[in-house]
Amino acid sequence: MDFDDLSNRVIGAALEVHKNLGAGLLESAYEAALAYELSEQGIGLQQQVTLPVQYKGVNIDCAYRIDLLIEKRSIIELKAVEKILPIHQAQLMTYMKLANIKTGLLINFNTKLLKDGIKRVVL
Repeated sequence: MDFDDLSNRVIGAALEVHKNLGAGLLESAYEAALAYELSEQGIGLQQQVTLPVQYKGVNIDCAYRIDLLIEKRSIIELKAVEKILPIHQAQLMTYMKLANIKTGLLINFNTKLLKDGIKRVVL
């Protein structure tokens, strides 16, 4: 499955979650619901994956976590904020760089129309 197909399936699952839950909940609720939807589709995922940070060969224990790692090749960063800011996209891009993952989605569930809260990122 290529990135476009995988991201389209993730976006479809996110739309289903948003349709059923709406806006205004905590990020953790959307994460659990999205993980359920993706698992039901048979998509392999891991939640809250610890992301190690190395600085000049030294491991820095700072407990960054990837919200959802999909098929070990795409990162999904979830938000439930008023507005996606450039720092949110920068966060996703940094996670992708540290994890050596080339593709990701930034999904903000706190929107009236979910399509307005989705950004695809390819490094």
